[in-house]
Amino acid sequence: MPSERLWSLTPVEQRLDSWARRRLEALHGQGRVRGFLLEFAVFTVKQAWACVFGAAMLVLLVTTHLWYPEAAALSRSDALVIGAVAIQALMLLLRLESGRELWVIVLFHLVGTVMEIFKTFVGSWHYGGDGLLWIAGVPLYTGFMYAAVGSYMVRVFRLFDLHFDRYPARWATALLGAAVYANFFGHHYVFDARWVLLAVIVVLYARCTMQFRIHRARPWRRMPILAAFTGVAFFIWVAENIATAAGAWIYPNQADGWELVSLSKLVSWFLLMIISVVLVTFVYRPRPLAETAEVVRGPGHELSR
Repeated sequence: MPSERLWSLTPVEQRLDSWARRRLEALHGQGRVRGFLLEFAVFTVKQAWACVFGAAMLVLLVTTHLWYPEAAALSRSDALVIGAVAIQALMLLLRLESGRELWVIVLFHLVGTVMEIFKTFVGSWHYGGDGLLWIAGVPLYTGFMYAAVGSYMVRVFRLFDLHFDRYPARWATALLGAAVYANFFGHHYVFDARWVLLAVIVVLYARCTMQFRIHRARPWRRMPILAAFTGVAFFIWVAENIATAAGAWIYPNQADGWELVSLSKLVSWFLLMIISVVLVTFVYRPRPLAETAEVVRGPGHELSR
């Protein structure tokens, strides 16, 4: 039978999937519209759950922006670092996140912090305020914002039991991801290759389709993977607008007052998606739906595929 990954779900996610299964069974034969609405509701809830780390970070940014006392002995940026660490620790203690995911998040944190140090050095954006928990002009909470992207990627991978048809060779995607990351630095000094890289991405991923299930009791859905990349990049751009409005960082054009982040940033976030996907696929190997004959074991489960 096709791959099942219930063994990789956290206890909360297993309960969510079981609830969705029971609700759909209760609606059996009561019409397609009600079934579609319930499926859409489950899709929305699962997407929201995949974003839980990023959402918690945004709440932390907005609440400290609105109500954090200016005269506090602990600077706001240091409070944000402590708050971000507390969120991460709480998610692990409550088993809302696995140790496997933590390694991906740490990797995103390191990759993002290195880029932040460089980008602030060349003036792409800057951070206001001060504090002790900084490195080379960058507050350490910034790495957690990149980690939020990594958290979303690994969660959505298992929540929707993602499979991929005609996924490019991982060595090719690794080279592409490295080239994208290098361009974030190199375009300040040499040719900006973002449009060339976008063309390569389209060629490499054009034939790839993503297969997913809203939950385990429903049929498989298909989506071109490039459409998924674009959708995620758009929502990261929306989150970026919330974060900059909350003073998380400031672009040069926002120095005299906040304004909407340029839509051109969508290209940057799309490129960042490639780096994110490459990193995650080295934890969850992309598999086609047709792959069978493997026995997957997990706590309390023995499932064949």
